Amino acid sequence: MLFFQSRKQQEYIQRLEEGIQPFADRAEALDTTNGFPFENIKELKDFGYPKLTLAKEFGGHGGTLYDFLLCQEKIAQYCGPTALGIGWHVGTVLSLMERKPWEKGVMDQLFHEVSAGALVNTAASEAGTGSPTRGGRPETTATKKGERWILNGRKTFTTLSPVLDIFLVTAWVPEDERLGTFFVHRDEAGVVIEETWDMISMQGTGSHDLVLNDVSLPEKYYVQKSNPLEKRKPEAWLLHIPACYLGIAVAARNHAVEFAKTYSPNSLPGPIRDLPNVQRTIGEMELELSEAHHFLYSVAEKWERNPEDREALATQLGAVKLSVTNKALSIVDKAMRVVGAKSLQRQNPLQRYYRDVRAGLHNPPMDDATITMLAKSALY
Repeated sequence: MLFFQSRKQQEYIQRLEEGIQPFADRAEALDTTNGFPFENIKELKDFGYPKLTLAKEFGGHGGTLYDFLLCQEKIAQYCGPTALGIGWHVGTVLSLMERKPWEKGVMDQLFHEVSAGALVNTAASEAGTGSPTRGGRPETTATKKGERWILNGRKTFTTLSPVLDIFLVTAWVPEDERLGTFFVHRDEAGVVIEETWDMISMQGTGSHDLVLNDVSLPEKYYVQKSNPLEKRKPEAWLLHIPACYLGIAVAARNHAVEFAKTYSPNSLPGPIRDLPNVQRTIGEMELELSEAHHFLYSVAEKWERNPEDREALATQLGAVKLSVTNKALSIVDKAMRVVGAKSLQRQNPLQRYYRDVRAGLHNPPMDDATITMLAKSALY
């Protein structure tokens, strides 16, 4: 890979890759059994990956956005659902480390719990509102009762739910007439995970429903108040989404290239790599991979090196997600064309890559929202 920034970064990725080799062997069973990658997550925890973006002062690695994206792409080459799932935790930690939006005591508590092994994700999506990026008001509510807050509601797409220790739950607070975020431990009374996740792609993310039945929390766990009309600040850590799908595309490309080098039907004097149409298709895949890598990592590098330009880079974040995810889908499609009907066999990983990579179209930000944002940035 040409996108390493340092020898230290390269060495970390190499060690990570050595540790995640078994993920590929488990991927088919994970998909066919509608399972959850408990072993993969445990091995990532043993490696220390969930602490990648945690600051060194809290016992973390102190990794950057760029480090994070390289790792996510690599993990996805071996197991896309594992990459997307753990990416939400590592990205959430990165975002909180950079912004530190809560009162220091609770903020430090979360970081110490992550250092001790806790996994965290935000629970924001709901069936009645769709993606939170669309701006809908949550139907989950938080009401004051004495000195405590009582949460009731149901969250969908709670990725990594089988192993999460902490949920950052968004809820409507009628008393304040605003959106609030609440720090909820898994073992709180009234917290229930309903195993509703049943998808043909990314099944292994374990994105079940989180149900909150009169969950009682102390005042300190009402950690953040938000104005629903306030413009959202750009969040570069969400680039982990296109990085994941790019990793799946790399896996598909590798499979197709190896197939082209070794498959030699008796109608040909050598392998199909010698055929002009196969060379053209693989050449197109290489071009799309190169474009996707350059776009993703150049924007990430600009984000890190030029903090003063982050507002201006906001439109590029959405553009990266749209461009890279759609290129990833195209690359997997081309890989299947190289391999032919064999790519549809259940034991062939390409059919799984194809189903998994399509899920990227439904991760935020959505393509239509990005196109509208880009148009407005040019017109107004």
